[in-house]
Amino acid sequence: MKNSSRIAAGVAGAVAGYIAIFVLFSLLGVGNRADPIASGLLGLFVYSPMGAIAGAVLANWLVTRSGKDTGQDVGIGVARNSLKSLGIVALLCTAGIGAYIAYAYATATPWLNRNGANPLLLFEVRFPAGVTVPTSAQGITIELQTDLNTMPGEVRPAAFYRDGDKAVIAGEVELAFRTSYRRLAVNIQGQPSRIYPIDLTARAPHTPEFGTWRRLGDGSEIRYRAKWPGKT
Repeated sequence: MKNSSRIAAGVAGAVAGYIAIFVLFSLLGVGNRADPIASGLLGLFVYSPMGAIAGAVLANWLVTRSGKDTGQDVGIGVARNSLKSLGIVALLCTAGIGAYIAYAYATATPWLNRNGANPLLLFEVRFPAGVTVPTSAQGITIELQTDLNTMPGEVRPAAFYRDGDKAVIAGEVELAFRTSYRRLAVNIQGQPSRIYPIDLTARAPHTPEFGTWRRLGDGSEIRYRAKWPGKT
């Protein structure tokens, strides 16, 4: 129990020493003023670790001197407990850096499918009666707009059809990123651009069938589904 308290004191001393030297280093402007990045790295990885070592040794020496150890026992105890304290600090730092790297790797590029082909957004747009729609891909451009990227889509003229007196076009576009903010821009030459909100969750789970029709203000409608690779 006594050694545990001394090691804990050493850990606290190491942390305090690291912070104190780094703050002092920053206030005094030690290093190359022309290269603040190199100076900061020097403070983080050279001077501050020296402060951590000094802090651990000093804290352990003070705690050991306040006990019953004398003579050679003091020096041995200080050295042993200081090493243990610094080892614990190093392990904590390693664990923290590892957790940060794992978090950064998982969130830096939020791909939907990191290991293969991206899922697709399959869609159909139904226009009001009387709206002229090309029967081929010429004159129609598709773009998926998100807060992370834009992605050109394509129409599939073979899947175009008529629903009574209403023309329906069909197409697809890749879903590359995890984001809940998605908009599909459908542009037909000579007509105003139509922007359809895509109400899918960030991970866009696979669905085997189209959802319900969703109406835009101009009377056109869209329905869609996410299709993942290897699924129908």
